[in-house]
Amino acid sequence: MSAGGPGPRIGVLALQGDVREHARLLEELGAVVTLVRRASELVAIDALVLPGGESGVMDRLARITGLRGPLREVIADGLPVLGTCAGLILLADRLLDGTPGQETLGGLDVTVRRNAFGSQSDSFETALEVPALGPPAVRTAFIRAPLIEQLGPRARALATLPDGRIVAAEQGRVQGLAFHPEATGESRFHRRLLEQVRCR
Repeated sequence: MSAGGPGPRIGVLALQGDVREHARLLEELGAVVTLVRRASELVAIDALVLPGGESGVMDRLARITGLRGPLREVIADGLPVLGTCAGLILLADRLLDGTPGQETLGGLDVTVRRNAFGSQSDSFETALEVPALGPPAVRTAFIRAPLIEQLGPRARALATLPDGRIVAAEQGRVQGLAFHPEATGESRFHRRLLEQVRCR
């Protein structure tokens, strides 16, 4: 990314899920968005968003399209990444209650449980304090959300529920969120991703 030129080039994995919501929010923040469906599209991006959706379907489609290996490589090589809901599941090094044969991309030293909060009817919104973002509290939407059951030594918690359960974590330039900030108009995690691009 050149100073004074176009905004940072952010890829949004576009195999399935809430792709348009992330793309719209990133464009409002000045990013140039690429919808990533092929491995060749990973070459020209400065950061990547893994959106919410169905993590098992995303895993299967990533294999079919030949994206799984290249995604693992760019994440391991330090590309800034934001994963929300299913994106958090994809980023987890360890997964509980996955679909048969489901694997993750890795990059975040956490153990994540799929659908930890129940079905679609159990979805909820709440405000969370996120010290890394500062005030005000973050409005969050939990929709068939996963939960971070365990943090490994390389990751740190970004946000917890009032009862102490971890719902966001980061490791280096990787952020994983159990909730959907794009669904509530919360842009600060995306702004943080763009700032990580500028600091590379």
